[in-house]
Amino acid sequence: MWKLRDKYAIAGIGQTAYSKCSGRTVLDLASEACLNAANDAGMPLSEIDGIISFNFNDSVPAIAVATSLGIPHAMHAVDYASGGNAANLIVLAATAAIEAGLAKNVLVYRAMNGRSGFRLGGGRDMNARGITQYTAPFGWITYPQAMAMWCRRYMIKYATKPEQLGRIAMTFRENAALNEAAMQRQPFTMDEYLSSRKIVDPFRMLDICLESDGACAVLVTGREQARDLRKKPVYITGGAYGGGLNQGDDLFDAMRWEDHSRNYAAFIKDDLWASAGLQPADVDVAEIYDCFTYSVLMQLEGLGFCKEGEGGAFVEDGHIGRGGSLPTNTHGGLLSEAYIHGFNHVLEAVRQLRHEAGARQVADARVALTTAGAMTCGSALLLTN
Repeated sequence: MWKLRDKYAIAGIGQTAYSKCSGRTVLDLASEACLNAANDAGMPLSEIDGIISFNFNDSVPAIAVATSLGIPHAMHAVDYASGGNAANLIVLAATAAIEAGLAKNVLVYRAMNGRSGFRLGGGRDMNARGITQYTAPFGWITYPQAMAMWCRRYMIKYATKPEQLGRIAMTFRENAALNEAAMQRQPFTMDEYLSSRKIVDPFRMLDICLESDGACAVLVTGREQARDLRKKPVYITGGAYGGGLNQGDDLFDAMRWEDHSRNYAAFIKDDLWASAGLQPADVDVAEIYDCFTYSVLMQLEGLGFCKEGEGGAFVEDGHIGRGGSLPTNTHGGLLSEAYIHGFNHVLEAVRQLRHEAGARQVADARVALTTAGAMTCGSALLLTN
């Protein structure tokens, strides 16, 4: 279990514009987001000595960004080869690096031309080895195809209604309408959701996250250092990563997973809450990984916000709305703001805890949850102000 409660903080955040066609290199996007994070904190680049990212064969190395920025002493430059499950893990990795003396001030980023460039999953290897030999011959090669299987199993087990998935998508779009940075801001009705084009049963177009060009970054530093910088620090109070047994040998490897009506969240729940000394009832705002609508239901249940099988009713009753008991994806989420592989969730959580979210601000927000992951493994953070 992660044991560095409140010892480190996010002192700065930065991003680029989100778009379908940036017209820029991924290196340029990453460098801009990182520079914005350093400037937001008021920290000179000369004091930054660590940089961490994750990618899925679609980004630029951390050392390239350090070079682009002119960081003079990049003592710790690390790239995780991972999917969206790592969006919070790399923040935890930054705290571990500082704790170990490998760096003092660490930039953490995710950058991608995920629409105009290398589209997520586009480099999937079709060689007849590993799990691919059993899935590719049947056309099971994309994320919507893989995750539709999980969603359908969940819907069969718990009699989930399409309207409950639709309520998630509608709620997040209503939030995005208040976010000038969001790529999709036009609200839609339930009838419009139900009539939207089917992509892979049971997913409609509005159940699936955006494809986006852009970058996000945060600056992680020690608690005392953060207090002396420009912005109010947001403390990294708790965190967890994992997924239990049978995570498989591939991000598509669901065949070993015993129960496809639940995902990684149930397996990290105890470590997450224990690491922070908090409970679900303490969370004021949640930024939950929504690559597809179904994953929100599994994470709400797995982390203990409602009982197994009750996620649909929880959503239908309005709990995830801005006026509900758990305001969720206040920026519009991956479904409506942008898909920067889940890392934009961390920035929104920081804004909410700084009380800088404008019209979408959750009143008196003090504790924020961010999650990342939809299938066999994932990560989460608990942040406080």
